[in-house]
Amino acid sequence: MFTDSLETLRRRRSAKWRTYPADVLPMGVAEMDCSLAPPITAALRAAVDAADTGYSAAQPDLGEAFAGFAARRWGWPVDPAAVTAVTDVGVGVVELLRMLTRPGDAVMISPPVYPPFFDWAPEAGAQLREVPLTAEHRLDLPALEAAFAARPAVYVLCNPQNPVGRVHTHDELAALVRLAHLYGVTIVSDEIHAPLVLPGARFTPLLSVPGAARVAVSVVSASKAFNLAGLKCAAIVTADPRMAALVDRFPRDVRWRTGHLGVLATVAAYTEGDDWLDALLTELAVRRAELGEQLRTRLPKLGWQPPEATYLAWLDCRALGEDNEPRELFLSQARVGLEPGTRFGARGAGYVRLNFGTSADILNEATARMASATGR
Repeated sequence: MFTDSLETLRRRRSAKWRTYPADVLPMGVAEMDCSLAPPITAALRAAVDAADTGYSAAQPDLGEAFAGFAARRWGWPVDPAAVTAVTDVGVGVVELLRMLTRPGDAVMISPPVYPPFFDWAPEAGAQLREVPLTAEHRLDLPALEAAFAARPAVYVLCNPQNPVGRVHTHDELAALVRLAHLYGVTIVSDEIHAPLVLPGARFTPLLSVPGAARVAVSVVSASKAFNLAGLKCAAIVTADPRMAALVDRFPRDVRWRTGHLGVLATVAAYTEGDDWLDALLTELAVRRAELGEQLRTRLPKLGWQPPEATYLAWLDCRALGEDNEPRELFLSQARVGLEPGTRFGARGAGYVRLNFGTSADILNEATARMASATGR
């Protein structure tokens, strides 16, 4: 499933493989070093062979495909008609924020979190407010209640949480929904990493929580789990007429900005990709364990909490000393490219994010290089 050959991988022309010189192992961007699921390859090949490369017509196929996937994977009943295609998760969130806020309204997030979260509120004309996760990378519900009492317009949730890999529990989400009702806050839940919950954890779709439908909307995509980010297809899911009305108010041209090949690939992933996804999750669990052992033996100064979801590791490098910016240390001394923790918020200082969605050999090479940079 994962490609061992760096020569093969370097023939890819995505940003991951074109950002650094050839002597750097790129381990930061959230893109896996895997082949496509065979049903996706077949769907894309058939489209190209048929010159089927026009504008997208997502419905009804996308809604039906996602509803089937959600029912099988999470027991979540979704109305296919309540699934609306958008270009990607970021576009979906920004368009929702434009509907839900007026200039100057507050939008809240909980860092450390995916870097574009910091840009979406300003793009929509809103003011960003932060309520960080706890030290254990959990939702800080008391702090969230205090912040919700100030009546922000929207809270943008990351579920599961990138970069820390936390899968928020049903009870935590139920408490969040209660606060949203109490203080009149709408929740927009980014659930792009939902298919990547690893063995030992269970994903709860926010809209499956009682009462969530009236105060929340979810944004989903197959792009992370099936490596389809460049094909541009995501979806907004609603479960209440008031929330559906928000989507109905989107500019008409939004529907034309979704990639047609992205829709075809996503439908194939959701309808025929279960076996491939199950094999991926099994292999990622192995890679997570391998990384844990390599950190223990090679990089004992680095701390981490093994992620419950995603193929991303949030590494605490503060023990290396205040004089070291870990991302620069590992890049300059080890030629390993990682994401700097500060991209995920101020509390990310001293951290890096490492992508272990790769082969055992490449991960082994990366941690060996990193160990050499720390004197181990």
